[in-house]
Amino acid sequence: MSKLTKNQKTADARIEAGKSYKLIEAAKLLKEISYTKFDASVDLDVRLGVDPRKANQMVRGVVTLPHGTGKTVRVLALVTPDKETEAKEAGAEYVGLDEYIDKIKGGWTDVDVIICTPSVMAKVGSLGRILGPRGLMPNPKTGTVTMDVGKAIKEVKAGKIDFKVDKFGIVHASVAKVSFSPEAIAENAKELLDTIVKLKPQATKGTYVKSVYISSTMSRGLAIDPKAINDAN
Repeated sequence: MSKLTKNQKTADARIEAGKSYKLIEAAKLLKEISYTKFDASVDLDVRLGVDPRKANQMVRGVVTLPHGTGKTVRVLALVTPDKETEAKEAGAEYVGLDEYIDKIKGGWTDVDVIICTPSVMAKVGSLGRILGPRGLMPNPKTGTVTMDVGKAIKEVKAGKIDFKVDKFGIVHASVAKVSFSPEAIAENAKELLDTIVKLKPQATKGTYVKSVYISSTMSRGLAIDPKAINDAN
């Protein structure tokens, strides 16, 4: 077992055992216990009281974070020639169709989001086995299959993310960077939590939000009081 570094020991000493924090408290503490030399991501893990195996208990949605993600989002727009100018002007890094479909079939997936129009889904559908496991498959439910390509690209660039509960009933999402202010981290996290609460399936029984943890890359997770998720102060 590896020994704890001096920074890790200092961080652990600042965390109160068994304590559940308010969002703003956790955001402030997270900045204090993050010692990476790069701008670490801030991640939220929300365990829900749902059974994802049942279609009527699936939790999936999109949310636009008020302060963005802090990440540079690389967008591929798979569109016909008449939509290429719109996609480029909106900021897509890669724009085209057949040439990129061939590249993806060859193993290229060096993008963060793929947006396409409904008319090309017949071609894009053949990429499901490659894009699906990587979370890159365009989907009308997440706004990545749309005729309004320009708007969709601008939204993901501004901080729109999609999330989905995994097979263990947990939603994982990056909501900020450690360089953000504590207030911005807390507000982004609250926006995601509020959206998850609004998406509560009617078929769900018992406690819906079972636990919430916030962490940064390589840091300890801090427990958030589920009862306080509607209070970022």
